[in-house]
Amino acid sequence: MSGATVSLQQIHSLSKFKMSETDQPINEQQVIAKYKELQNTCNSFAQKIGDLEQDLGEHRLVEDALKPLDKNRRAFRLVGGVLVERTVGEVLPSVSSNRANLEGVVDNMRKTLEEKQKEMFIWKNKYNIRTAEEAESERKQQMASN
Repeated sequence: MSGATVSLQQIHSLSKFKMSETDQPINEQQVIAKYKELQNTCNSFAQKIGDLEQDLGEHRLVEDALKPLDKNRRAFRLVGGVLVERTVGEVLPSVSSNRANLEGVVDNMRKTLEEKQKEMFIWKNKYNIRTAEEAESERKQQMASN
């Protein structure tokens, strides 16, 4: 998602628009700040999910490479920046466990990303926020229909 540029004309009378009975009045800058915060959060989650999926793929490769090997064969593992010698029988269970944990973390992060995207979509629609690209597209459609 690219950064959103929002003008006064694109947000309808937000100077004293109330979110709900319990919330304080919110102005245009607060609306834009909240939208950008949601965008940045979504981008951060997407980036982190990508990084973790790459780690997950590497764990699968190592796991697949170790499975057919003799359990007593030497294997080396990097632990806290130190290369330690172990056996395949010792390394494989920890690699499998780490892979399973990574899968759980990625699944949780995907769910959280979905929730944040929904929240951002609701916020965007509630305050009629349009990115520069969307505003330009709407203008072209209006010009074409006239």
